[in-house]
Amino acid sequence: MADLKVDVHATNSADDPVLFVLTAHGNVELAAAPHRHARGQLFGSLRGLLTVELEEGVWVVPAIHAVWLPPHHTHAGRAHGPYHGWSVYIAEQACENLPKRPCTLRTSALLREAVLRAGTWPVEPLDAPRARIAEVILDEIRTLPVESLGLPMPRDPRLQNIAKALIADPADVFDIDHWALKAAMSTRTLSRRFVAETGFNFTAWRQRARLMRSLEMLAGGTSVTAIALDLGYSTASAYIGQFKRTFGDTPSAYRTRL
Repeated sequence: MADLKVDVHATNSADDPVLFVLTAHGNVELAAAPHRHARGQLFGSLRGLLTVELEEGVWVVPAIHAVWLPPHHTHAGRAHGPYHGWSVYIAEQACENLPKRPCTLRTSALLREAVLRAGTWPVEPLDAPRARIAEVILDEIRTLPVESLGLPMPRDPRLQNIAKALIADPADVFDIDHWALKAAMSTRTLSRRFVAETGFNFTAWRQRARLMRSLEMLAGGTSVTAIALDLGYSTASAYIGQFKRTFGDTPSAYRTRL
């Protein structure tokens, strides 16, 4: 895989190719400051969690999902921990029949394979075989189900520090009083602001952070029992119950569908 080095001119060009793909992997966290470009962008990871900041908010996205951004949408991003990811840049005129608003899509095996194949191509006009693969990628963006499984991040810097700590260590067991003390605010204020800025109370947000990480671990083949223990659940049954209440399936059934 090549380093994810973006050619600013290419990301704003209306010229051929209709799309091109950049890929990256490594043990160093990647980060991109707020920016925008004329091409639409679909990006995701095969390993690692992504934090994506949009005008609509900040979201944590697990490895089994991809983020679609129509042209000209300001965004910033960061990979948490070891990262193996990809980014598709699509000419603006080819985005007319694609989603009009940023969204999170459930990735498919077909999309991943097509994207990784396209990641080996040079940035140049596509011949007929490559154009057919490019059309598969566009079709997948049009038809894949939109998911609302992202995790909103708070905007208050003090709450962001707490959220980042919980993402880094999903098994954390400190209660809200501990984190309020660390943030130099009252427990009531922390609780109220968490709901106002994320739509979740503190406990629900932490549970969702654990479930987001568990999606990645399921996709990576980790056993359900190991996931439960690694993420701080008292038993595998407690994890399975929380997962089923949130996603409507057991972890094993969900992994089978993946």
